[in-house]
Amino acid sequence: MLPELAKKKHAKYFQRLLQIMPSRLAELDSSRSVIAFFAISGLDVLNSLDDIGDDMKADVIDWIYRLQISGAGSRSGFQASTTIPKEASKYQCGHLATTYTGLVTLVILGDKLDRVDKKSIIEGVRACQNPDGSFKAIVMGYESDMRFLYCACCVSAILDDWSGVNKSSAIDYILRSISYDGAIGQGPGLESHGGSTFCAIASLFLMNELHNVLTVEHLNRLRRWCLMRQDGGFHGRPGKPSDTCYSFWIGATLQLLDVGSLSDPDENKAFLLKTQDTLVGGFAKFDNCTSDPLHTYLGLCGLSLLGEPGLSSINAALNISERAYRHLQKIHETWQLQ
Repeated sequence: MLPELAKKKHAKYFQRLLQIMPSRLAELDSSRSVIAFFAISGLDVLNSLDDIGDDMKADVIDWIYRLQISGAGSRSGFQASTTIPKEASKYQCGHLATTYTGLVTLVILGDKLDRVDKKSIIEGVRACQNPDGSFKAIVMGYESDMRFLYCACCVSAILDDWSGVNKSSAIDYILRSISYDGAIGQGPGLESHGGSTFCAIASLFLMNELHNVLTVEHLNRLRRWCLMRQDGGFHGRPGKPSDTCYSFWIGATLQLLDVGSLSDPDENKAFLLKTQDTLVGGFAKFDNCTSDPLHTYLGLCGLSLLGEPGLSSINAALNISERAYRHLQKIHETWQLQ
């Protein structure tokens, strides 16, 4: 008999993360806005966002805006933490991943994005694109792969402005990253991976190019590769064990490819529920491991994709609730009238 989803425990887990993180997560201090996204969006998926109250929502919104680096040209965007003081402004720089999580958290909290310096952020996005079509995480950095291309696409979709992305170059990078087995690696010549495959497919979906640049034959090969990743739960590479987060990375990819119903939902759900901590809340990477924010959030998203009762449905491409996505659409409608 399967254990029940411990919704209240998981909601408490996220609420604690918004107050104080355990010492074992101290290394994540420089990624505070990402942790805040997991907690806020996790509460939204649990339909428990109102539990934190309007005052805390307002405080989180103000805190996220404090992370915005605007008017800094190529360094514009949202940084991950306020630990870099304003006196050290030359070290302050927007990061594509935290620009995405910062913006999307504002949307989830119902903010109208009226304090976002859209023009400046798009300039920062543009500066991060490399000649080969990939994106760097920060303009002064060197780390470039499919993750940051996805983040650039998300930022562009949220701000309804694609002028910072050379789409043809980005698409070419994705196509060159397709491996011999039909799935997609972090870059050209690299091993296929469930996470990078999601990032590539979601990016093409957000660009409205998914069915324009991939042939039916390749889409079918990709669908087969993703479906073959299920072994109870899902794993990200052949030969690896099932891992909670891939119920989202692969599950969302299957949904974007219109074949989510072809996986085994019962086996996936059984695996996911075994990785939850029913005492203090949270999900772990594997059964009998310590829970963490990323696997807790993505575990719930995986269950949402399965239609778990009591969870909000999610927009797979942007990885937010459909409720938050509808709010974003209203923001876009308001901008178009201005």
